[in-house]
Amino acid sequence: MKNTIYKYFFHEFLRYFSITIFALALIVWTVQSVNFLDLVTEDGHAFRTYFVYSILTLSKILTKLIPFSFLVATILTILKFEKDNELIVFWTSGLNKIYIVNLILRISLIVMFLQLVLTSIVNPTLLNLSRSILKNSELQFIPSLLKEKQFNDTVEGLTIFVDKKDQNQVYKNIFIRDDGNVLSSIGTVSSTIFAKSGYIISESNKLVLYNGNIQKLAQNNTVNIVKFKKTTFDLSGLSTKSISEPKMQETSTFKIFRCIKNNYINIDMHNCNRNKKAFMDTKIEINKRFGMPIFIPLIALVCAFLLSSRKDKKTYNYNKYIYFFINFIILTLSEIAVRYSGISWSHTFVYYLFPLGMLPLFYFTLIRKFRYENLF
Repeated sequence: MKNTIYKYFFHEFLRYFSITIFALALIVWTVQSVNFLDLVTEDGHAFRTYFVYSILTLSKILTKLIPFSFLVATILTILKFEKDNELIVFWTSGLNKIYIVNLILRISLIVMFLQLVLTSIVNPTLLNLSRSILKNSELQFIPSLLKEKQFNDTVEGLTIFVDKKDQNQVYKNIFIRDDGNVLSSIGTVSSTIFAKSGYIISESNKLVLYNGNIQKLAQNNTVNIVKFKKTTFDLSGLSTKSISEPKMQETSTFKIFRCIKNNYINIDMHNCNRNKKAFMDTKIEINKRFGMPIFIPLIALVCAFLLSSRKDKKTYNYNKYIYFFINFIILTLSEIAVRYSGISWSHTFVYYLFPLGMLPLFYFTLIRKFRYENLF
């Protein structure tokens, strides 16, 4: 009997949880993907690169939404059982409310474990992969480099300005500043190119310029001026200034732990600086990965207090809002607190102490509340 009830409760929770997290993730991912369009329009990456990069960031979105989705799904499940009078059937069949509390707690532990796997293993791996894709991708939309009335410095060491573009896709009054030998030959410090007109051959990613000159600054500080009626520059293989090095959130958990362990040892590791600010950021990242999931069981126990609600009480209709608000405050405080948890080891200790200390307090309060409750 209990197993049947447990499976039924879990099935309803899973249905609400899946719908909630899917709907929220779709909205957030859509908004985020629109922001990522700059990778195509501004940086000139291919649509394939943009799409793959957007997909790989989905796990990060899911991780952020799991606690809130769990909160919504748990409350909706309890309210659904309460509305359909199914909880009364459970109680009258001899099932103590504490068994449902234990079931909700076990479900929260499963969700907590899922989030731990995502934050500590899946997210850093996928986010690092997405960064590698940007790093290794080349410019596919060369026309994005040439925009009217704008200085475009998407490519490192290269600045391009175009006065206007006519209806035949011909650019007028082109200025190019090459400080990184991107287009110039080896041996020059920098080059400045002026052209009255030009166009792009999209099939071969070539820039054709007419009636201009190239001013080359040599290493001995002499300037050589070369005039041309027509010249062609190969723009294939160019890469943008998109951040290519992995950020802290894209660094593996193993490397972060190694960084903390060897903080005062001179080791060569990306995102592992020995200054105080960098070490604080490292601890904050670890606390985000392992501390945030601990709040999920705490949310579950707060939601379990809904089982004590009685319809004959005046506050019955407000309880769902009260407990939702309490949990929302807990989630908000956890997000704020984790940003200060890396200041010192004392702050880190307090950050973990709050959820771990409140868990047994809430749980034993629920046991006392339901142990001698008249179930019939």
